[in-house]
Amino acid sequence: MLTDKSLKNLKLIVFDLDGTLLNDDGEIGKESKRLIAELKKLNILFTFASGRLHTAFVDYAEELNLSTPLISLDGTLIKGYPDGNILFQSYISLKDMNKVLAYADKYLFKIALCHADAIYYDDHNSIVPSILNKFGAKFEEVPYYGSYLDKTLEVVLMSDYKESIVEVNNRLNFPYTWGLTTNYYRSQSHNHMYFLEVRRKGSSKGTGLKNLLKKLKIKWNETAVIGDWHNDKSLFETKALKIAVANAVAEIKYKSDHVTKRTNHEDGVAEFLEMVLKAKTTSK
Repeated sequence: MLTDKSLKNLKLIVFDLDGTLLNDDGEIGKESKRLIAELKKLNILFTFASGRLHTAFVDYAEELNLSTPLISLDGTLIKGYPDGNILFQSYISLKDMNKVLAYADKYLFKIALCHADAIYYDDHNSIVPSILNKFGAKFEEVPYYGSYLDKTLEVVLMSDYKESIVEVNNRLNFPYTWGLTTNYYRSQSHNHMYFLEVRRKGSSKGTGLKNLLKKLKIKWNETAVIGDWHNDKSLFETKALKIAVANAVAEIKYKSDHVTKRTNHEDGVAEFLEMVLKAKTTSK
């Protein structure tokens, strides 16, 4: 619940990036930057929990002069910034990787392997960079996938056929498969394309944040999360203070403690940060 007390208790604020902290041009609002600088003086920590690769958002961490580890690829990796120390990583097992590749071959899916620093594809999947929207990611073509399987954090399968994606999604979950978690959705930019993201079981933004809080020795009631999209759901199912920006999907708004009046393009995050600063400064 959003109260003056809950705002005063905050020690950590966690941002989703795209559609939340960033406007539609991929920029952080000037007001948000000013407020983050002010709140850092009050010993509040900030970090990101994003579906992006780690290397695809370190520029934003540098822009805000952050020093808290960053949660990337929907919780599969937590990596220190700027030291680069890995706090947590969740690779898909070779057994499960081979199973995923077999389904991709059987159903003629396009496939990409997401690592910490790049997304890999082979010459049979050359269309991947043009249809897979992983903001700021580095794409690299490789001759074959073999030597890249054991460091894969996430696999993305792509197809024009929703029925095939749904079928494989079912086959990669209980009772057929035990070690994976999946998420399928329709592309926002290519309406005819469907995507299936595959990660090691238990990997999500929510579990990533749980691991980070243990490291930082911060409690849930000292944490706020801010998001807008379906992949923020696990954050909004925690005991943290949950803030949705005005442009958030209905599911996220429903699970939130507060919805801003402004969208991401109107610097809605700053609206919440102003509330935190007011609560913190009036408590003295």
